[in-house]
Amino acid sequence: MKKTKIIATIGPVSKDETILKELILSGMNIARINMTHSSHKFTEDIINKIKKIDKELSTNTSIMMDLKGPDITVNEFTGGSAYLNKQDKIRIYDDNLLGDSTKFSVSYSNFVRDIKTNTKILLNDGLIELIVLEKGPDYLLCEVINGGFIENYKGVNVINNKLKIPFLSTKDKEDIKLADKLNIDFLSLSFVSSSENILEINDFLIELKNDRLSIISKIENEAAIDDIDEIIRNSDGIMVARGDLGVEVPLERVPGIQKKIINKCHTEGKFSIVATEMMSSMETANRPSRAEVTDVANAVLEGTDAVMLSGETTVGKYPIETIEMMSKIIEEAEQEVNYYDFLDRTMRTEKQDITGTIAYSVVESSNRLKTKAIITPTISGYTARKISRFRPSVPILALSPDEKVVKNLNIYYGIYPILINEIKSFDKIMQKSKEVAIKMGFEKTDKIIVTGGYPFDEVKHTNFMKIEEI
Repeated sequence: MKKTKIIATIGPVSKDETILKELILSGMNIARINMTHSSHKFTEDIINKIKKIDKELSTNTSIMMDLKGPDITVNEFTGGSAYLNKQDKIRIYDDNLLGDSTKFSVSYSNFVRDIKTNTKILLNDGLIELIVLEKGPDYLLCEVINGGFIENYKGVNVINNKLKIPFLSTKDKEDIKLADKLNIDFLSLSFVSSSENILEINDFLIELKNDRLSIISKIENEAAIDDIDEIIRNSDGIMVARGDLGVEVPLERVPGIQKKIINKCHTEGKFSIVATEMMSSMETANRPSRAEVTDVANAVLEGTDAVMLSGETTVGKYPIETIEMMSKIIEEAEQEVNYYDFLDRTMRTEKQDITGTIAYSVVESSNRLKTKAIITPTISGYTARKISRFRPSVPILALSPDEKVVKNLNIYYGIYPILINEIKSFDKIMQKSKEVAIKMGFEKTDKIIVTGGYPFDEVKHTNFMKIEEI
């Protein structure tokens, strides 16, 4: 049973119910819907299908909505694309016009106003590079430094020139309202540049009276890296979005940034996600490259909570095979994790409170006694999250009567949340814990640890640990 979670983006090749079911059975824990490319109708349809499948399989698949955010794209070109030759001059306009090899326009209406001369502009994931030579009344005159093909709606990245584009657009507000209406579990914020962006989203959620949505900040630019500590503090989790990040900062810095953010999230008790091009060769091939296998394994060894797939499961030829292969890589890599090292490092930064101390004892005892699982009844999910932070070598089975808590816990390392009817009697919880363990294939001679706070509906911290044979 893998402990690192898999997030899969749903798109044209994975939208059918039969494929969604196979993705869940193959190891997908969270379905991501990218609102840059998805309509409200598509979003509702996917959620309804997943609810139906969850009911059939007795699973609890979580939903992540990824907002479009303040991104900028090129508009349309004649014939859908154009080739920009090195050293050619090209004009960029604010007003929407049909582009060609001499001119094009962008989606941000004040682009010309905000850009300074000598600014570097990157197109198509950084493959094309322009430099601004001069500003006209309604255009920028640029020289092509690195040429190539540019297609409709490809991304525009501006280096070292802060734009005045609003963080929360009208479209994003409508999408957040939909997330509120549909009880979506995670809201992923694109192009976060400071903790102020997160506070703006929080204010909007307060207006909607929504305190359920977990906020994920995507790290995609230098400004976010500069304010990373405050961004982590104000978020529920962080996504290292290596696509745009690798365009905005030198590529050679990305591995170090990834490791640094995973460590910071772990210290703060926040979950982390590693995303972008993890298995991209499987969009067209039925097996990953050796470098991709190593990339996924390294993310696991660094202690990330989840890894994410994008094009592999939206437009790729092998979405199910990709999930299956990623699950195999994760499970193999987890055999090599130094769990004692994680335990020691976590204890050095853990608050000296009752819950933290018992969580440490639970994980240490589990490692020493080689128990098969840690089982925790939980009302809020707090105990399960604490135990997850210590990175036990066995799964954490979190029993909760609250569906929202169950869906929220789905993203945390090692936690397998299970929806139950109620948490009241200690004896019934012990009985239920053993039933769950047997149902999951454990033997009657296997040991488990049960931990939580008792009385369940009164105590706000963990206060017991019990070692049982099933």
